[in-house]
Amino acid sequence: MTYWLCITTEENWKIIKEKNIWGVPERHKNTISRVKPGDLLLIYVKQRSVGKEVEGPKIVALYEAASEVFRDSSRIFRPPPKMGSETFPLRIKLKPVKIFEKPVEFKKLIPKLKFIENKKKWTGHLMGKAMREIPEEDFKLITG
Repeated sequence: MTYWLCITTEENWKIIKEKNIWGVPERHKNTISRVKPGDLLLIYVKQRSVGKEVEGPKIVALYEAASEVFRDSSRIFRPPPKMGSETFPLRIKLKPVKIFEKPVEFKKLIPKLKFIENKKKWTGHLMGKAMREIPEEDFKLITG
């Protein structure tokens, strides 16, 4: 079994929760093709500004991959402005395991997470990625 951190926006998190589906752009084909049914996926919602407040990054849910990767270009996800008309066509069906009542604050975990080697520049471990594999130890720390 492999553990994954799936990086998304607040808008797309709502779609994931509603449709039980995860999708990534074509350029992340090599990563998503390694996901197998039964793998566990943590949903990481990026930091965002809400008025003058900044909502920190958080882990909101745990899902199990319920399908192999398939292709579907229907427009269900909202691409960030700089991604134009991206449809996130490489998708996996998800089975909800746990939606966290209280999201897990990601920044508090950084000092203990193994996959984040550079604690000062931690965003570099996530930037430009749609998802990344994480060690079992980190998975257990996050799901605590």
